[in-house]
Amino acid sequence: MGKNTKYLIGVPILAALALGGTFVWYSNGQNRTSTVTSAQAQKPKVLRWAALLNAHWDPIVQGSGYNFNQTAIAYASLTEIDENGKAAPGLAQGWTYNQAGDKVTFHLRPGLKFQDGEPLNAEAVKLYLERAKTQKNSALAGDLTSIGSVTADSDTDVTLNLTQVDHQIPLLLGRRVAQITSPKAAQDAQKLDQWPVGAGPFRVVEYVPESHIYFEKFDGYWDAKNIHIDRIELSAAPDASQLVASIQTGVYDFAYGLNPSQIEVAKKAGLDVLSYPVYSAANISINVRKPPFDNPKVVDAIRYAVNRQEFVDKVTFGTGVATTQPFPAGYVAYDAQSADLWPYNPEKAKQLLAEAGYKPGDIKVDFVVRDPSTANELIQRQLAAIGISAKLQVAPDWATPFFGKDLVLSSYSTTGRESPVQTLTAHFGPKGPLNLAGPYVPEGFDAAIKVARETPLDSPDYAKNLQAATRVALQGRALVFTYGAPTLFVKSPKISALPKIPGQIHLTGVTIAE
Repeated sequence: MGKNTKYLIGVPILAALALGGTFVWYSNGQNRTSTVTSAQAQKPKVLRWAALLNAHWDPIVQGSGYNFNQTAIAYASLTEIDENGKAAPGLAQGWTYNQAGDKVTFHLRPGLKFQDGEPLNAEAVKLYLERAKTQKNSALAGDLTSIGSVTADSDTDVTLNLTQVDHQIPLLLGRRVAQITSPKAAQDAQKLDQWPVGAGPFRVVEYVPESHIYFEKFDGYWDAKNIHIDRIELSAAPDASQLVASIQTGVYDFAYGLNPSQIEVAKKAGLDVLSYPVYSAANISINVRKPPFDNPKVVDAIRYAVNRQEFVDKVTFGTGVATTQPFPAGYVAYDAQSADLWPYNPEKAKQLLAEAGYKPGDIKVDFVVRDPSTANELIQRQLAAIGISAKLQVAPDWATPFFGKDLVLSSYSTTGRESPVQTLTAHFGPKGPLNLAGPYVPEGFDAAIKVARETPLDSPDYAKNLQAATRVALQGRALVFTYGAPTLFVKSPKISALPKIPGQIHLTGVTIAE
């Protein structure tokens, strides 16, 4: 061996690599040799991520829309979910319910700190949850109605006193709802909304709104040993037609939300296209409190007018699935008995309209949507085929009239929730943000959801009770589900595969090759 040889026996590999030179290590009884320069060893691993940048970086204001995956770069959540959608430890290494099921204590990992050096303790979790419940512009308050009060019992134990028995709390308080913010930073909520301060795997080092936000690894993250990326450069994504070329040429390494029409282009360019499951589906949203949809036969006509396979073929390019419910097949809350509700039958739809007293062209409604997508154009055409004229209108301020329950006909798709009960109440509950017809609820829904909520996650009756609640919900007239589509990621081959957590982007264990 030469004088510049290093022996890696009992020497931490990263420390040894910093020395440069030739290295010998032993594996399965054989010695291997490699040459690495100091510059190579110290070169930071950078992930260049193209995305539609968040407008808000305070998770309480951002809410549970898909961009919570961006806030999760800077924040850690109280709990996580695993690849099967089951609740898993996060900042909390465990939790304990009382016998009655109306109190749950989360046990935090000891010694946690935020990126500003403040302690992440039970008091910090308490302050976060109270802020999420009470802050005027909170997008999460409606998700926390089961939490009455919060007490910090010690540095590591925080107890939630519930307003009802609710065993969904460990699922609820994950990435979408409980990305814990620094209490010190939250004293200036407006500033926090533009410069995140959490305890997540990366901390912000540079931010130019509408351009880019850069992060560097935070060694104080509770699972930092499994984060192998040194820096994330999150930048505003190019036009969809330019995304593949941008990754192919190395401007970016990674993006999610690839248009299905670009899948073959990406593959031919030598890029990786990954399809990840989600707990979500697109739907037609109907305000059954307003005519003509206060007539059940008109709603049934829409149900039979929907050609779900056309959505799969023309919107998802075959990557999606036709569905009648908000959950994918195989998921714990998916109801097999409701798999073929109201099959496509335009002739029956026309008959129902005639029975309701409407001739073709009699019904003219405003179909107000967020964007002029192919899916919305299909809805318009399928309704026209049975004699309903739905005037497609793209509203810049779609959210305000939708959530104000002012629209008659609309559509949306969601990314689902980790808590199936939360998904059901958001869609079908009297105050559900996705229930355009609220306070209308399906008959028997409240009773069914109460049973599901009160069932422990490890109970043998858990799946059965959830599916019963789904079955009742789907008898409601306010939502007609159409198709589900996976999340499509496109990346450079030098980026290793991501953990397949449904609906979430995780960088744990991800590596970047030279």
